[in-house]
Amino acid sequence: MNQDVTNEEVVVAQARLPLADPHDCTDAADELSLYEALYDTLVRRDGKGYAPRLAASWAVSEDARTWIFRLRDGVAFHDGTPCDADAVRLSLLRMAREDKGYTLGAPAVWRQYLGDAVVEAPDAGTLVIRLGAPMADLLDVLVQGYVVAPSALPAYDAGDTRRPCGTGPYRLVDASDDHASMARVPGHFAGEPANARIRFVREPDRARRLAMVRSGAAQVATNLDVAASADLPAHGATQVVSLAPVAIIYLLNAARGPLADARVRRALALALDREALIAEVVPGAARPLHGFVGPLHFGAGSAPARERDPETARALLREAGFGDGLTLGLDCPTRLPDEAQPLTAALGRRLAAIGVTLDVHLHEDREAYAHMVRRKEIRDLCVFDSSPMSTYRVLVEKLDARVRGSWWQGYRNEAVEALIDRGRITTDDDARSALYAQAYALLQDDPAWLCLYNPLKATGISGHHPDFALPVDTVLDAARLPALR
Repeated sequence: MNQDVTNEEVVVAQARLPLADPHDCTDAADELSLYEALYDTLVRRDGKGYAPRLAASWAVSEDARTWIFRLRDGVAFHDGTPCDADAVRLSLLRMAREDKGYTLGAPAVWRQYLGDAVVEAPDAGTLVIRLGAPMADLLDVLVQGYVVAPSALPAYDAGDTRRPCGTGPYRLVDASDDHASMARVPGHFAGEPANARIRFVREPDRARRLAMVRSGAAQVATNLDVAASADLPAHGATQVVSLAPVAIIYLLNAARGPLADARVRRALALALDREALIAEVVPGAARPLHGFVGPLHFGAGSAPARERDPETARALLREAGFGDGLTLGLDCPTRLPDEAQPLTAALGRRLAAIGVTLDVHLHEDREAYAHMVRRKEIRDLCVFDSSPMSTYRVLVEKLDARVRGSWWQGYRNEAVEALIDRGRITTDDDARSALYAQAYALLQDDPAWLCLYNPLKATGISGHHPDFALPVDTVLDAARLPALR
């Protein structure tokens, strides 16, 4: 696979190599790592806030309906054409189309935020977005608004995504199903990357990716087993361990059945020892999740989950009419998360202690499983993950009963919805963060999901790089890699 690699190329081994449509919503790190190299967005995520990218500055109106972005001067696409406000406008309008935004069954993700927006380019350096409704968290959407050269859009619409043309720090040289070679863009506005050439290679097997870094066949390998890669320093490499924003959860059917009763949902949450569950299923490779978003999210509350209390859990079940026991139907995929089956088995053993039995139904077709969840056809609960880095998107797409988003499963909490509405119009970041922290606390007392843990992600990098860290979303940014050749 690597026989054509030159001495100048830095090889990045990852599980997948999807050069897909950047205007389709995705939280897949292997896909986003390619987009981050090839394209730019108006803003980039910086911790729990945002920093300039194509936009040098921005302002929002007091009612959170009008956003004005001042673009950087002199930025050009890889084909030499200027990246001006009209080019950005075209990409945002395409992103908001009804046929864009399909990821594992979720249709038109971006359209629900930008579909009624008026996007204007009054001059080459100014972009104006007039929203149909207030949205103080618009940057949460625009952080994935990859800007594509207008000249490339017809090919994209024809389904040809093998000729990407953005303004990113790297341009594509050649690609196949197994590799994507990229060359550094001289004079990129964010600074030239340290490595002149990057070669992403597809290696689905995690153990083989690790072996590639150990042997020097790859300089970077992503999504490694945390325990297995701990010996990388002995092989002249660095293990970078990051807390992933993805939340491993069980969606609870709050529309019908036993879990429509908040007492039963709370009983399940009180029955669990998350640390013990992690130790059994993914030893040392996760951190307990105490709320609907993880600690890296904007507005995440700091209060720990309620202490494990099986006696109170049993009392709640008796109050709900299940003192003699309860059987819950559970849908479980065979992958994504890959530990779904052993996790479900471990969960079943723990819930048995409070008189709950799980009737497990396995699903091998992960895409069909996602469509089933989207159609709200789950039994009582199902294994799932929540991956958006945006707290606002999680609230809107998964928990707001008025929106009834793709992954909403019947939960209703009017106090949480009132906080969402206040958040929409609160442009002060600190004040909005405090509102979401209130929602976090409410969702601990009235859980919509059974929240378990955030996984740890291991990345291997050749050489000694103790200060290197992945961005907060744990997507590899090739332009930020240290010099590796």
